[in-house]
Amino acid sequence: MTQPAAASPPSAQVPPAELPASVRDAGLANWIREPLDDAVDRRRRIIVPPAVATMGTALSGCQGTLMAQARGPGAVVMMGDNPALPPMPERPTLKDFFALRLSKTGTNHMLQSAKLAREHGLGEKVITACLLHDIAIAGLISANHGYWGAQLLAPYVDPEVAWAIEKHEALRYFPDESVGYTYPQSYIDFFGPDYRPPGYLRREAEAARQHRWYMTSRLITVNDIYSFDPNTVVDFGEFEDVLGRNFRQPAEGLGFDGSPVAHMWRTMIWPNNFL
Repeated sequence: MTQPAAASPPSAQVPPAELPASVRDAGLANWIREPLDDAVDRRRRIIVPPAVATMGTALSGCQGTLMAQARGPGAVVMMGDNPALPPMPERPTLKDFFALRLSKTGTNHMLQSAKLAREHGLGEKVITACLLHDIAIAGLISANHGYWGAQLLAPYVDPEVAWAIEKHEALRYFPDESVGYTYPQSYIDFFGPDYRPPGYLRREAEAARQHRWYMTSRLITVNDIYSFDPNTVVDFGEFEDVLGRNFRQPAEGLGFDGSPVAHMWRTMIWPNNFL
């Protein structure tokens, strides 16, 4: 029996030789995608990276070059579904974002952290905070990720959980001998031995120490730094019961419930939209 032909990979990179020198010389070939074989309009899609992703790099200012390509025949800027990404359900859940959008490195780290917190016998608020503490790194942006993550989650979790996620941004830089938390060796490796956190983080950490929810946030850091084993895989299903009690999933789907942060979830659904 004849087997059906395998489908071609979607949204393949355009061969550099087919692009103008202005695009090749600027190192922008990866942002221009071939159309799907079954696309009706047969136009190339131009992904224009956001300014924050290129500031301070050789690609700063690349938007003009890429937009010039989109104005030509046979090309448009990327809007809507990027066929290189798996499609999201009409009413996406947190589980869908873990499976279809967040980075595997990020989700595995957070799941390991939550598993460690559970093994330590900690409460569900701490487990939930550990499970979600780096969601911004995994799906949006690394800089100021505690603040981004707290905002992203605030409508759906207990205020204590959102606060803890925000404040772990600062607390992770400062030891607390009472719980055995020391400055991570990995930070010395990443940032260098002479790195000192900026003043605003020091002030944030000092204020957080005086807060009634301090230990909830501190326990994120305790269960965070030891949860980077790439060979350990934790299944999301292990925490669906905890999330069922501690995460308010909107019936309309994340990104479509009209919350003040719905746009942040939509950004992860369609991360390559020009506007």
